[in-house]
Amino acid sequence: METTLRGVGVSHGVAIGEVRHMGTAVLEPPARQIPAEEAEREQGRARQAVDAVAADLTARGNLAGGEAQGVLEAQAMMAQDPELMADVERRIAVGSTAERAVYDAFAAYRDLLAGAGEYLAGRVADLDDVRNRIVARLLGVPMPGVPDSDQPYVLVARDLAPADTALLDPTLVLGFVTEEGGPTSHSAILARALGVPAVVALPGAGELAEGTVVAVDGSTGDVFVNPTDEQKTKLETAAAERKAALAAATGPGATSDGHKVPLLANVGGPADVPAAVAAGAEGVGLFRTEFLFLDDSKNAPSEAKQVEAYRQVLEAFPEGRVVVRVLDAGADKPLDFLTPADEPNPALGVRGLRTLLDHPGVLRTQLTALAKAAEGLPVYLEVMAPMVADRKDAKAFADACREAGLRAKFGAMVEIPSAALRARSVLQEVEFLSLGTNDLAQYTFAADRQVGAVARLQDPWQPALLDLVALSAEAANAEGKSCGVCGEAASDPLLACVLTGLGVTSLSMGAASIPYVRATLAKYTLAQCERAAAASRAAESAEEARSAARAVLSGE
Repeated sequence: METTLRGVGVSHGVAIGEVRHMGTAVLEPPARQIPAEEAEREQGRARQAVDAVAADLTARGNLAGGEAQGVLEAQAMMAQDPELMADVERRIAVGSTAERAVYDAFAAYRDLLAGAGEYLAGRVADLDDVRNRIVARLLGVPMPGVPDSDQPYVLVARDLAPADTALLDPTLVLGFVTEEGGPTSHSAILARALGVPAVVALPGAGELAEGTVVAVDGSTGDVFVNPTDEQKTKLETAAAERKAALAAATGPGATSDGHKVPLLANVGGPADVPAAVAAGAEGVGLFRTEFLFLDDSKNAPSEAKQVEAYRQVLEAFPEGRVVVRVLDAGADKPLDFLTPADEPNPALGVRGLRTLLDHPGVLRTQLTALAKAAEGLPVYLEVMAPMVADRKDAKAFADACREAGLRAKFGAMVEIPSAALRARSVLQEVEFLSLGTNDLAQYTFAADRQVGAVARLQDPWQPALLDLVALSAEAANAEGKSCGVCGEAASDPLLACVLTGLGVTSLSMGAASIPYVRATLAKYTLAQCERAAAASRAAESAEEARSAARAVLSGE
């Protein structure tokens, strides 16, 4: 009997296949006391296991490259956190085995996060994965993970740890479905980078029986259980039509009546550049520079190392636009040499530009490196600051850019509602705005972007979020300046049309999404996009906004 379940579609495409469940780790070691004379040996075992797991995660990241590399390197840093390791050694000193000490220390850290308001609750899957890997190594048992299968399947899991998602084989994993997660979780971002259809935040996903045939629509979030032949044909036909439209749409992004909307790529470093070029990206709309800083959480990379990495990306887009975001540290991206360790709520504390203004030497080195990397290249370099709250922030960043001798456009990311509400004021100091819709949604709705339970409030179709986008775009237009979107909202083809209708001047996304957005934009006029935008803003919910836009664009 066919049943339709609804989750959150986070990666385009259709997958039809049998369910295979991710192996779950039942790795709670027994609590037993060890003699005092064994403590030193057990502490050594714990350190060896932690170092081995960190090395494995780093190696997986190097193999995966791109977005995944930064995520897995952050996990490796989590494994070697000195406070966690000190807690493990304390527990062993009073009689715990190495494996039990690791299990209990991680559990205490988990409780600490919950007591701090669960800002980092979205990293619990990462934390649990690190714990399980260390405990499994200590127990000498294999780490449960992706099923061993020589036939393609749809992977179903409670959640997917980055180490598993990063190395999925797209020839075997047709798509995946998770019970937890959100549209901007690590799993969702990595799924888009892999081009694997995915649905997250699907209640009851774990109850799908092994071997059940499901059809996963990563665009709508629908999962059809035991689909009929008619339903399969309908989905496959729609997928084929989308594929044909993708192949037919080439060249710069534009509406059907010629209104240009540059389509840019989000990249995390040089490893992401080939996919962006292959997808026809017209430049880079978000160059995340954190990847350089994750190699060593205790020291900033040298100016020479930064120059080399930046230049590799800049050289890939001759005469194209490359927008670089300076280091966005803090909150879920802590760095020992920059980030306060005792903030009660890191999301609302010293992060992004605030961190850099507290450490002007780090900012100056990065800006100087960018200036040197761009020397002699015909690229259009633009540099922007994360987490700009007001005009004072914008001025401080622009002043720092000028002092570093940077010959580029200076911009501000709109991730805090105050920046959208006072966008014209911010634009008195900078030359462009770029909307980070992931964080903007998080702060607008007080909804952690990694927590599946509040995923509906992270939906970029929320009318209140569209209102803030419109305010920013209108302010930029009034000042004769540009306003792009570089958050995950830009990767939704239908929403890309609405954003265009709201007055956004460029869209930046993961490379895999560019063909979908290009093909969809090319089907509609600017006037149709504007009507769809107005209909979406008039709606009362994200679902109504999406339906209203679809109705307008389909001529209903």
